[in-house]
Amino acid sequence: MDTQAKTKVEEKRKTKIRVSGAEAIVRSLLEEGTDLMFGYIGGAIMPIYDVLYSYQDRLQHVMVRHEQGAMHAAQAYARISKKPGVCMSTSGPGATNLITGLADAMLDSTPMVCITGQVGSGLLGSDAFQETDVVGVSMPVTKWNFQITKAEEIPEAVAKAFFIARSGRPGPVLLDITKDAQFAELDYSYEKITQIRSYIPYPKLNLNAVSQAAEIINAAKKPFVLVGQGVLLSGAQKEFKEFVEKAEIPVGSTLLGLSAFPSNHSLFTGMLGMHGNYAPNINTNECDVLIAIGMRFDDRVTGNLKTYATQAKIIHIDLDNAEIDKNVKTDVAIVADAKQALQSLIPLVNSNTHKEWIESFSELRKVEIEKVINKDCNPTSGAIKMGEVINKLSEKTNGEAIIVTDVGQHQMASARYYQFNKTQSLVTSGGLGTMGFGLPASVGAQIAAGDKRDVYAFIGDGGFQMTIQELGTISQLNLNVKIILLNNNFLGMVRQWQDMFNEKRYAYTELTNPDFITIAKGFGIEGKTISNREDIDKTLNDLITHKGPFLLEVKVEKEANVFPMVPAGGTVSEMILE
Repeated sequence: MDTQAKTKVEEKRKTKIRVSGAEAIVRSLLEEGTDLMFGYIGGAIMPIYDVLYSYQDRLQHVMVRHEQGAMHAAQAYARISKKPGVCMSTSGPGATNLITGLADAMLDSTPMVCITGQVGSGLLGSDAFQETDVVGVSMPVTKWNFQITKAEEIPEAVAKAFFIARSGRPGPVLLDITKDAQFAELDYSYEKITQIRSYIPYPKLNLNAVSQAAEIINAAKKPFVLVGQGVLLSGAQKEFKEFVEKAEIPVGSTLLGLSAFPSNHSLFTGMLGMHGNYAPNINTNECDVLIAIGMRFDDRVTGNLKTYATQAKIIHIDLDNAEIDKNVKTDVAIVADAKQALQSLIPLVNSNTHKEWIESFSELRKVEIEKVINKDCNPTSGAIKMGEVINKLSEKTNGEAIIVTDVGQHQMASARYYQFNKTQSLVTSGGLGTMGFGLPASVGAQIAAGDKRDVYAFIGDGGFQMTIQELGTISQLNLNVKIILLNNNFLGMVRQWQDMFNEKRYAYTELTNPDFITIAKGFGIEGKTISNREDIDKTLNDLITHKGPFLLEVKVEKEANVFPMVPAGGTVSEMILE
């Protein structure tokens, strides 16, 4: 930057205007590139909303029907747009209603900036109306939080919040702002933050570790790579594909890693974990080198740690040093952003072939096709299966749509039977497993996607009723969200455990459901129910071509189980196939 340009930057920094704290919040959001936010108005946050009214042409606000809905919508928006999700709520119950979403975003590394109103600073600690210590309550489920009690603190706090949320391993941050700080005035200027003392979001890459990893990979006879969400978060899809193709290494994916690598690629072997595919799970305990990239060895992936990949040398690439050796002991750890690590690793890896090893995955896949997949996707009698609906939609959309799911059996079936052939295509609750996530998440996903991609939300009847009020948001915005309600009149995943491990004692898992189509029509949303296999094809065609929101309720088999399954506490090589 030349001297003249530097002078102009300095002059801009020194230029100050007199504004209220509420306006400083809005201006700061705009400075960080925010053009959309989600929220729910209330007394303690009203000053900011009053200012926001004058900025509608620059900053769109989506008024949801519940604060939890704002969080899940913002999470999905962040996942698809690659920008931090922003949401806002009032104090007390409004703020505490954000906690589930904060915990979800924390576990799934989703960048979020949340702003909550608070009682006046003079009332703090007095048990005033709708006062809650939201900073204390949210501390365990945020990457950083801060209470603003003076208007002068706003610009720096917002700049710091965005920097922390989006840098390094992303995560949610929360700013709690007292009402008097919103009313008070300050001399406003804004400067983005690019570093914070003692905070090192991107550690220096250890090239010796990269060389050691390359040596192990080059000597491997049966290498296997696990792709996690870290590849998506770092934008390393291209580098990852180049790496595995050069070394010809089969790929298994975590739930959140799905769509980082095309499902139709010859090296893709399927999803890992409790309800994952048979071949990648079995061969985890057969490989000689296991390369984990951007994943944290979650218990749903590993099963019993004492028997997990004990025969293999472990290479773990992750940005967060806290994940290294936390669950699985590594032989080589590369603490770095996935993209940076792969860029350094690719030149050191030899071109290779592992024909027999790759063929072993194909043989195991044949077993799963016979015992599980054909029964789920190509049944000839009985009630409709979840798998056949999901598989049929995948075929009709070429695996290129954005799929949003809630949590439960339908989530696992969606992960298994939708072919994610286009990147950045799955929005689901991974680490926390939040029922009620799907419907509000479809709001954020569709807004982020716009007219570029279609959004389909697979939701179970249990989770649907947890946030069903967000049909109001979808209707008001006339969002082109296609909801596929897979209704089995059960809390299906819990019922499956009761079936398999509690001798079919279905304690409090059967549901007496309402007329969902009538409810949707009450919100002005068209809908249809099907229960016959013969109606699936035409109805999905109608759903795909429909403009605007639509609810398709599919009455599916009531007591179907999702297989394969690794029993809780079991080893990945002990998968139950039927």
